[in-house]
Amino acid sequence: MDILLVEDEPEIAKLIQMTLEKEGFSCHLSRDGLRALQVFQEQQPDLIILDLMLPGLDGLEVCARIRQKPGAKDPYILMLTARGEEIDRVIGLSTGADDYLVKPFSPRELVARVRALLRRSLRQGGQHQVYRTQHFMVDVEQHSASRQLSPHPWEALDLTTLEFNLLSTFISHPSRVWNRTQLIEKLWGNDFFGDERVVDTHVARLRKKIEPDPANPTFIKTVVGVGYKFEDSPL
Repeated sequence: MDILLVEDEPEIAKLIQMTLEKEGFSCHLSRDGLRALQVFQEQQPDLIILDLMLPGLDGLEVCARIRQKPGAKDPYILMLTARGEEIDRVIGLSTGADDYLVKPFSPRELVARVRALLRRSLRQGGQHQVYRTQHFMVDVEQHSASRQLSPHPWEALDLTTLEFNLLSTFISHPSRVWNRTQLIEKLWGNDFFGDERVVDTHVARLRKKIEPDPANPTFIKTVVGVGYKFEDSPL
């Protein structure tokens, strides 16, 4: 597995790189945000460890740009910061980070988070299933999703891996109400580390791509005090 480490503090970068390489990972290092985007396009890593405070282009902007144009791979992003305030975690997750680690942290915790994130992509293997509703079709094996809103023709949806897995989960159980814990268990099992509100972030991002009006969702409904449910007529 290839990892891109974006960290401008030399001592921290060296420690993380040595720790990851000792665990058998291939680790590429970048010390600023602009260079990180270049390396991302060239190397297409499986996971990015991204410091929040970077020279030139900060980690939030780097994360947002990668999520806008994920390239051949849609990497998992573990964001690092020396600040532990709740608002920083929320902002980091809102830009598309998958997990959040506050400095100082132990090498053991870092490796555990990295392994947990990388295992998420393997959890979906071995499935061959196509889900269809009136307006959507999801092919799990082909990792493709499409939508049809009358009078427009069917259109392919450009979804990240997490967005695709979330839509697959919703569409496979129409009208079922899911709380955050259930969605986390369904998508990531015991491998999840982090704030449960990351679910809200991914639901909001998915709504932007599939809803005619994300502010007034037609398909992914919020069940106040409980969670979310997907509503669409079966074929």
